[in-house]
Amino acid sequence: MKIQESAEDYLEAILVLSKKHGDYVRSIDIANYLEFSKPSVSVAMKKLRENGYITMDRSGYIRLENAGRVIAEEMYERHKLMTSWLTHLGVDDTVAAKDACRIEHVLSRESFAAIKKHVTEHNELEPFIER
Repeated sequence: MKIQESAEDYLEAILVLSKKHGDYVRSIDIANYLEFSKPSVSVAMKKLRENGYITMDRSGYIRLENAGRVIAEEMYERHKLMTSWLTHLGVDDTVAAKDACRIEHVLSRESFAAIKKHVTEHNELEPFIER
């Protein structure tokens, strides 16, 4: 199922923040991380919750459901690989991260798999370097 790019960004942000903070991710953390307004994040979290991508407990902590985790991990893998590869090619870190964020949403699964295979087989870099 294809979801909107903004939803992919929110899910990826929840994943990244949960890696840093455990299960203690709140809307304000997402707003700060993405540099979005709290009301915008609240609306997005409501939509993600209604579509079964996240749950929110009574304390306001957000957790990825399986469907949301699958999307978040795919976007995160794409982001890390593309950022690392662009940096390896000589692109400035900041530019590489911004470009990777755009590329990760439009690149087909087939093209991403081919890039991942090429990078891995040619040992050009370790594709999953934490950045």
